[in-house]
Amino acid sequence: MKLTGTVLLTSLALSLLTAPLAAEAQQAKGHRIGFISSASSSAMVARDEAFRQGLRALGYVVGQNITIEYRWADGKNERLPGFAAELVNLKLDIIVTHGVVATRAVKQATTTIPIVIAAADDPLAAGLVPSLARPGGNITGLTLMTPDLTEKRLELLKAILPGRTRVAVLWNPGNPVSEPELRKAEAAARSLGLQLQSLGVRDPREFASAFSSMKTERAGAVFVLPDAMFFGQRKEIVDLAASNRLPLVAHLREFADAGGLMTYGPNVLDVHQRAATYVDKILKGAKPGDLPLEQPTKFELVINLKTAAALGFTIPPSLLVRADHVIE
Repeated sequence: MKLTGTVLLTSLALSLLTAPLAAEAQQAKGHRIGFISSASSSAMVARDEAFRQGLRALGYVVGQNITIEYRWADGKNERLPGFAAELVNLKLDIIVTHGVVATRAVKQATTTIPIVIAAADDPLAAGLVPSLARPGGNITGLTLMTPDLTEKRLELLKAILPGRTRVAVLWNPGNPVSEPELRKAEAAARSLGLQLQSLGVRDPREFASAFSSMKTERAGAVFVLPDAMFFGQRKEIVDLAASNRLPLVAHLREFADAGGLMTYGPNVLDVHQRAATYVDKILKGAKPGDLPLEQPTKFELVINLKTAAALGFTIPPSLLVRADHVIE
């Protein structure tokens, strides 16, 4: 009887010791979110870190009280529906998306799991939400959509390259936002006296033939429309532009960092960091459909002087003064 009492006391002591450990393990697991993108993990390093910084500022530390399940399509958008289904089957708390095509894949896979757009060019034009102010359903987040940016980029291109009137436009027919952006570019080109060569590319394997066509048609520059797949393959695009001696103008700074001539657009690291605030609000009980989609407020003009020198032309001083960043 005495032995039994000792065993009982020992068991009780062990249970008291292990209870906090079990509680810590439970807490360490915490919330589970997904992240899906058309791009590759290597292309998204800085953006992912910005998102994690946003989470840390709000008290979420990956590996401690929150975990992230990643799915990277590496430029192959056909993978996205399968990846979206995988994330939905994991019964996550939230799925964070990068790009219109990835968001559409997740929207088609679930109507119940909250979706936070970390960055997408125009979710309204893509039919992902009926309104930016009142998205409804299970989608909210941040958009890179801003009025007249396409026209502004073409104006800057003409200011840098006044003698080049034929411009190749790289766009993705598989992205529902790309065609409306192409129409904006065409309208802006007419008013600026530019001729556009439209080149639709759905897959990275088509880049080489697109640039070959630019050379055949004697394009004087290449203008890249917003697309998550293009962003993920930006190094290949920039290298092809360089080998064909074509100045490249795009929307995001990473293209200039990779060797493109000029970019003008939102500060995407700031956008991704702010995506964490939407995750926080939803985890604390907010409904995604009640949270307005946020538009960017920070924009930057980046000029790569190193690329300009390699291509043999000079950037007007008036533009250099306006630049937020100059790469030398």
